[in-house]
Amino acid sequence: MSILYFFFQLFFVFGYSQQYSRQEKQLLSQANRLDSLMQNNDSKILDFFEKDVSFAHSNGWIQNLDDFKKDFSSKKVVYKEIKQTGVSEIKKFKNTFSVRRKIKVTGFYKSELFEMNLSLLEIWIKNKFQWKLWSRQSVEIKL
Repeated sequence: MSILYFFFQLFFVFGYSQQYSRQEKQLLSQANRLDSLMQNNDSKILDFFEKDVSFAHSNGWIQNLDDFKKDFSSKKVVYKEIKQTGVSEIKKFKNTFSVRRKIKVTGFYKSELFEMNLSLLEIWIKNKFQWKLWSRQSVEIKL
């Protein structure tokens, strides 16, 4: 499933995003890889974060990198599926991009199933030749 999901995301980013620049396509691809690693509980996800990354979750949690590592390794939250449903804005300032996108998330929090639609604001910084997530704010979308 994850390989199929990855190719679908590549098709989505590269096939339907002709209005995006090469750099924006690279960034969106990185965001989709981040989602895939999170969905698969892959520790390689840590390579995608700046050392001072900050996460603000829709339930009010605020996490730094150490908090994220602890919760991720303990499997406090296990993601079953993360699916990007849209990108509404990409803005650039020097080596920094802000991305507003929407995702649908299903998973388990302490063994309880959840499903949410989230609006994300992500701040990405180009560190040498790789995009790193510096900040992420999520808000639940009530349908």
